[in-house]
Amino acid sequence: MNRFGRLDQSKAVGLWLFVCAGLVFAMVVVGGITRLTGSGLSITEWKPIMGALPPLSSSDWGEAFQKYRAIPQYQQVNAGMSLSEFQGIFWWEWIHRQLGRLIGLAFALPLVVFLVLKRIPRRLIWRCALLLALGGLQGAIGWWMVSSGLSERVDVAPERLATHLGLALALFAGLIWTGLEAWFGAEHSRSPGGWSRGAAVLLGAVFVQCLLGGLVAGAKAGMVYTDWPLMNGAFFPPADWSLGGLTVLHDQALVQFNHRIVAYGLLLGATVYAAQAWRWRLAEGLGTSAFVVAGVIWMQAVLGVVTLIHAVPIGLGVLHQAGAAVVLAAATINLWLVRRSQPRLFSPSPRTRGL
Repeated sequence: MNRFGRLDQSKAVGLWLFVCAGLVFAMVVVGGITRLTGSGLSITEWKPIMGALPPLSSSDWGEAFQKYRAIPQYQQVNAGMSLSEFQGIFWWEWIHRQLGRLIGLAFALPLVVFLVLKRIPRRLIWRCALLLALGGLQGAIGWWMVSSGLSERVDVAPERLATHLGLALALFAGLIWTGLEAWFGAEHSRSPGGWSRGAAVLLGAVFVQCLLGGLVAGAKAGMVYTDWPLMNGAFFPPADWSLGGLTVLHDQALVQFNHRIVAYGLLLGATVYAAQAWRWRLAEGLGTSAFVVAGVIWMQAVLGVVTLIHAVPIGLGVLHQAGAAVVLAAATINLWLVRRSQPRLFSPSPRTRGL
């Protein structure tokens, strides 16, 4: 017990947070399916409570379909779609929204119980409250994203999709970090600043790359320039600069180019980081953690190339989006381990000094 009368750690709380992180991971995967099947605009209203019920009668289905037929996506992309085809995309979006509601309940209800029982370490209460607030904000941002495709566009705005995905991944990483804090207790030692900063930079770069991936998805930039390593035979394809500042967000060539360049930087940085971690033998487990991060980044890069050259089929596209969450989780855990571990403060061994 700590001086506040609360446990310094709680494996029950940690397990709860890990389960919530798993649900958010599932949400990211289903969100990818929803996007790639073109289902995201099939529900044209935001009803946080009443929207939990799907259409229950033929007249309800007719009304929902009529609302969808009024938006540009139907008129310009899916004109002539049958009711059964509409139901096929409707259910993916409905499942996506239901999963969001489930995550809200799975987080909020146990939070109240743990607070009443005083099982949450005091130092983590504000973090849990922040995660709850961000989860509520995510629902609003989801509707903000959908609304951008209901009047003048046939799809959602890329920057809004990237914001929605970015907040989901931030919640995912926050749940993992807080779960580790609850499971293992308070931090008692910190590693030298250089290694901690390096791991933090790596995590930040992974998150930025995830946001760029969101822009690629929103702009459908993976459907064009499907050759590699060049883009239509050129290193830098022409971009439409007439869009002004929106070029970096909407132009398919530039969006994909930025995603590629940051990927190359991540591959190099993660590889160097892993090699240095092994060379200096930081602490037990840290070398392994660094190699795991580098390994999943390399696998994600290869998967990205394969997905691109096949013009983003649904299976590979969803797998690539799930891979981004896995990379983020690995980088998050790596930083947590570095910050809590006490590295060995001596020079590399003779066997590795010459590397």
